[in-house]
Amino acid sequence: MVDKMIPDIVVGRLPRYLQALEHLLNEGIQTTSSQELGDLIGISAAQIRKDLSQYGEFGKQGRGYSIPFLVEQLHNILNVNRTWEMVLVGAGNLGHAIANYQGFMEHGFHIAMIFDNDPERIGTLIGDIEVQPESMLVDLTRRHGIKVAMITVPASAAQAVADELVLAGVLAILNYSPITLIVPDNVNVQYIDPIIHLQRMTYYLD
Repeated sequence: MVDKMIPDIVVGRLPRYLQALEHLLNEGIQTTSSQELGDLIGISAAQIRKDLSQYGEFGKQGRGYSIPFLVEQLHNILNVNRTWEMVLVGAGNLGHAIANYQGFMEHGFHIAMIFDNDPERIGTLIGDIEVQPESMLVDLTRRHGIKVAMITVPASAAQAVADELVLAGVLAILNYSPITLIVPDNVNVQYIDPIIHLQRMTYYLD
């Protein structure tokens, strides 16, 4: 069981460690050190050791980490040792691009259903998935027991969609809409807003 006392900033670094370790494993590398891993992702070796120590002892002094073992442990910690079905709400240009992205399935996430409220999009196919009317979102999502969702609708519609997802029993939402969602404390929301990241970068430009 995940320790809720572990800071979210620590949890947020774990997928970066996993991504780097999987890259090394794909290169045929079986062991690494916190220093090598830190150099690869730009995080200090001390910080990596501190983060991982929150969950146990995974390396041995002078021998480093077994990459296959650490990858398996991070899969368990992050609950990606299974396939998570997801719903995608919003079948516009962004929704199309996300639905067609193959990387989700490679990392244990499967878009099972897509919803939209535009009559011209309902019934069309994105890949092999038929776009369903948003009016069926709550019923179908609840019926299939899906707990993860992505929102790619305009900001003006995002909160209403989030409300429907919560009603359907969704507990994790990835929000691409540029608006902060109001959800119950037991629902985790992550935000992806390219404009915010671009503005953060341009701060450092002359």
